[in-house]
Amino acid sequence: MFATVFAAGAFFSAAVGGSALAAGTGSTNTFSPAQRAEIVEILRQALKEDPTILTDAIESLKTKAEQQKQANALSAVNSHWSELASAPIYAVRGNPYGKVSVIEFYDPRCSYCRAMAPQIDQFLAKHPDIRFVEKIVPVLGSSSVLDTRAIIAASAQGKYDVMRRALMQDTTRPTEDRILEVAKANGLDADRLKADMSSPTTVTAITTNLNQGHDIGLDGTPTFLFGRAVVAPGALTLDQMEGFLAQAKKI
Repeated sequence: MFATVFAAGAFFSAAVGGSALAAGTGSTNTFSPAQRAEIVEILRQALKEDPTILTDAIESLKTKAEQQKQANALSAVNSHWSELASAPIYAVRGNPYGKVSVIEFYDPRCSYCRAMAPQIDQFLAKHPDIRFVEKIVPVLGSSSVLDTRAIIAASAQGKYDVMRRALMQDTTRPTEDRILEVAKANGLDADRLKADMSSPTTVTAITTNLNQGHDIGLDGTPTFLFGRAVVAPGALTLDQMEGFLAQAKKI
């Protein structure tokens, strides 16, 4: 791809330079209407003969835009790393003293987050030295908010992970009654959970996660931070996670 893009750029430079020199100006900054028309015609003909020039140029621009976006995201991550890496003990999985922190922003109603849950279990089982931090963010509407409140409130009973797994596997539309039913089925005190869902502690935890997501320009869920090395939005394969972890371990 790069060879084609660079060839197109060289062709354009040659066309511009040739026209200018033909006019005897020795400059590529000033062209007569006739010269501009000549350049446009040359490029138009080139695109007719090889349409991939335009396709490759567009792909190159997309790649550069993604690289800039990644650079901006990493800059934000580095600026807010101390807050991002911190979390209540209930939201830390794996080795709490691990040298490398992998952070996931997730929404309990997000289908991609749900699909990746077993894969994350596999990843952590393979890497017991990793400190895995969960940042639950309700970004998909009222159902997400309800589930998030319940999951965080369950931490007061030492059941954060139990409730997280139960609600992320539940396909029933969330209502308060349904959540209390799930809580009872998983050994929680439903009345206490209901009260804790509206507690200042729960509200503060949710607000903190949302603010941190805003600080790094979070676009959606899931989004993973592999240390300070990689910001990876979207569902990932195990191979991708392994590669990003390897990058994080180098820093």
